[in-house]
Amino acid sequence: MNAFLKTLIQGMTSVALLIAATSAPANGSTLGDIGIEHPYSVPTPAGATTGAAYIKELSNKGKTDDKLVSASSPLADHVELHTMSMDGDIMRMRAVPGIPLPAGGHVDMAPGNGYHLMMIGIKQPFKVGDKIPLTLKFEKAGTVDVEVHVQERGAASDMHMH
Repeated sequence: MNAFLKTLIQGMTSVALLIAATSAPANGSTLGDIGIEHPYSVPTPAGATTGAAYIKELSNKGKTDDKLVSASSPLADHVELHTMSMDGDIMRMRAVPGIPLPAGGHVDMAPGNGYHLMMIGIKQPFKVGDKIPLTLKFEKAGTVDVEVHVQERGAASDMHMH
């Protein structure tokens, strides 16, 4: 292969990689010192009346503690902040008044692991590729709108976002 063709192919490959890297949808938001990285959900079965939303990482880069105090979505009658834990062989889920977000700390929400957002009275089943509008309200930082991306079950655990 001549040098010109080799350089052309390398340049085209670099451009393609750059386009792919910059065109991937950013699924995160910030609100002051609060970072909301990758809000997501998984598909729900047909006829389901509830769904759950998770946040890969909810972080507080500030020097003051904060707390997620509520969430809402036009696609659900209401959204509750929940925690879950195992009690022997039984999974216990309960609503909580807030999700603490300590200064300099973070909370990871994932299926089967601690906190999640329970969407009650969903208007339609969640399908892969759907984007669900969600409003998060923090005690001190205020309110922010995010998009929850519906993805295949297990896809978020494979993601290594920074």
